Amino acid sequence: MKFPKWLFAVALAVLVIFPVSALAEPITINWWFAHGGRLGEKVQSIVADFNKSQDQYKVVATFKGSYPDTMMAGIAAFRAKNPPHILQVFEVGTATMMAAKGAVKPVYEVMAESGLPFDPDAYLSTVTGYYTTTDGKMLSMPFNSSTPVLYYNKEAFQRAGLDPTKPPKTWPEVAEYAKKIVAAYADQASKIEPIVEKLEAASDSLEKVGMKDEAAKVTEISTEIGRNVIRAGFSTAWISWIHMENFSAWHNVPIGTKENGFGGLDTEFIFNSPLHVKHIQHLADWQKEKIFIYGGRRNLGNAKFQTGQVAMYTESSAGYAGMKANCKFEFGTSFLPYWPDEKGAPQNTIIGGASLWVLQGHSAEEYKGVAAFFNYISKAEVQSDWHQFTGYLPITTAAYEYTKKQGVYNEKPDMETALKQMTMHKPTANSKGLRFGNYVQMRSIMYDEFEAIFAGQKTAQQGLDEAVANGNKLLRKFQKMYE
Repeated sequence: MKFPKWLFAVALAVLVIFPVSALAEPITINWWFAHGGRLGEKVQSIVADFNKSQDQYKVVATFKGSYPDTMMAGIAAFRAKNPPHILQVFEVGTATMMAAKGAVKPVYEVMAESGLPFDPDAYLSTVTGYYTTTDGKMLSMPFNSSTPVLYYNKEAFQRAGLDPTKPPKTWPEVAEYAKKIVAAYADQASKIEPIVEKLEAASDSLEKVGMKDEAAKVTEISTEIGRNVIRAGFSTAWISWIHMENFSAWHNVPIGTKENGFGGLDTEFIFNSPLHVKHIQHLADWQKEKIFIYGGRRNLGNAKFQTGQVAMYTESSAGYAGMKANCKFEFGTSFLPYWPDEKGAPQNTIIGGASLWVLQGHSAEEYKGVAAFFNYISKAEVQSDWHQFTGYLPITTAAYEYTKKQGVYNEKPDMETALKQMTMHKPTANSKGLRFGNYVQMRSIMYDEFEAIFAGQKTAQQGLDEAVANGNKLLRKFQKMYE
């Protein structure tokens, strides 16, 4: 069969006007992430904007569940030789990702091989320090990074005769403020406390027998009865992250040897020092005077602050949006308190959140697409938007300055607290982050010991000694597995 000459002419013209590369489908880049809800929607929005900005690559973002679920899914996919290009991994998974020989392609290599512009010095050192080698090479791309701050109820401060523009700077001041605030609400608290305690006990009983819905309803009633009646000075979320990991960095003391694990797998935990014991024992003792109340694991205690049952609360800077949405009172943010008799304090806090790791097993052109995407999400306007929407930190100096110029911090000064706190000093070996294997399990050990200490079953020295001993066993298992 002969084709007309005019058809060949048309085909030739199409190839001249539209080269084969322009007609080809964009190269797909798969990103597995761990953000649900509104954060997940924002992730998809960022991806959509990148895809619209160019036609060479198409990023496909897939929600894989919680941080542990996402990490395990990525590892399983790599073993099955079908890994995503990009995997979001929480900060405590850093050592595991580093130790997974042959599974990870470091970000500094991805960017260098792409030929695209990349300046590691453009990123905030307090953010990237967690994800770089000891000689400064970036292993993964920071994405959602946060640090803890002190939230405080300005209305409770005013009622107690305290200046709402002057939050406590030190732990002794926290105790002093807490006593005054609790005293200011003592009459109200004495009337509702017996009722609330009975309801909380009933909720616990229902929970134990599997009646979770009923327990939740009783808790809701208890919360409403106790709303806006301060029953304790302060509480906390993420106690291991804030009152052990960040506490150590803030006071410029190590949590472990070998630069907190950065210097080798033969690291050991040493957070049973006199300073650590002193702080945790104070928390336990302060419960008797209602200076402190334990709010539970993770961020389960958020409701205590949001409903006005505690006046101060240490929580992630990324909790800012949730506080704005749920607090029916005016609140402020401040730096974490410190012990004034410690010479190294205050230093800088460290980050939580997650970073983006690049997995092996893909082509050079696909990695160039990964590099293009990383450059896009590092843009000042993209990072500033993410920062303002979520409360997470911007990862570059340019994004920080861009947000400043927009006047955001003039309108919302509380959003800048975390950034000022993290950038007040250059990170030291004690304050650049942690790199311990099996650290997810380590946090569980810490929670168990903290709860035993707060329940009066152990002293802080006994509990922290036990946590260190069990934690070091986990470190030796990790060392044996990967060394």
